[in-house]
Amino acid sequence: MVNAVRTTFLLAAMTVIFMVVGFVVGGEVGMILALGFSLVTNLIAYWNADKIVLRMQHAEPVNRARAPDLYDMVDVLAQRAGIPMPSIYVIKTDQPNAFATGRNPQNAAVAVSTGLLQHLDQREVAAVVAHELAHIRSRDTLTMTITATLAGATSMLAQFGLFFGGRSNNSPFGFLGMLAMVIIAPMAAVMVQMAISRTREYEADRDGAEISGDPLALASALKKISSLTRRFENPFARRTPGMAHMYIANPLAGGQMDNLFSTHPAVENRVAAL
Repeated sequence: MVNAVRTTFLLAAMTVIFMVVGFVVGGEVGMILALGFSLVTNLIAYWNADKIVLRMQHAEPVNRARAPDLYDMVDVLAQRAGIPMPSIYVIKTDQPNAFATGRNPQNAAVAVSTGLLQHLDQREVAAVVAHELAHIRSRDTLTMTITATLAGATSMLAQFGLFFGGRSNNSPFGFLGMLAMVIIAPMAAVMVQMAISRTREYEADRDGAEISGDPLALASALKKISSLTRRFENPFARRTPGMAHMYIANPLAGGQMDNLFSTHPAVENRVAAL
């Protein structure tokens, strides 16, 4: 129920942002066109955002034959979580990280980086996977995936308005208004994104620790990931920063302030909660 409310709020907030951008670019006509665009985008995001996200992060599917230890680990943890076995993907990057996606537990996927498998021990990897399965079980993945897709679409729409709407006679704000919107619209989308995502991480930490039965392993994994993220860059996440909130830890190695504008709560606070 809580996640349904979050998703509804997210869709409504993003739709409003789309309409504001449309109004700045083209007045009432632009607002109506933006509303239509947002409805189409929401529909696409619901059915296909998981595929889009995995493709943009260059995630490669694996099966038991290719990664038997990882496959069996996910299988056991999924049974403990009481959800269907998700698809498994691997992202080829040295940065240790992971995320989950999918509109529901029946259509879900877990993606882990090669860096996670290399730098963390088996207990820690299992704890990270359990955290991601917790997101799937609570249906956070729908909210996470839609947010990533719409945040990128909002930025694209604002830039489209700047480069192609500069000659529009319908805009009540002119070129300067559209220039401001290129900055403000993505910021507004990020604020919605951050406000929703941060509470979710604490909940997934708690539920993931229960699924794995090893909260200390998750705490250790979070500390390692936080430290190593500063050493290894994730090129796929850097090219699509709107997806940073999907990972278990901020792949962009942002600031440590535990506030509204952070993609994740501070690791110290998450470890203390565990």
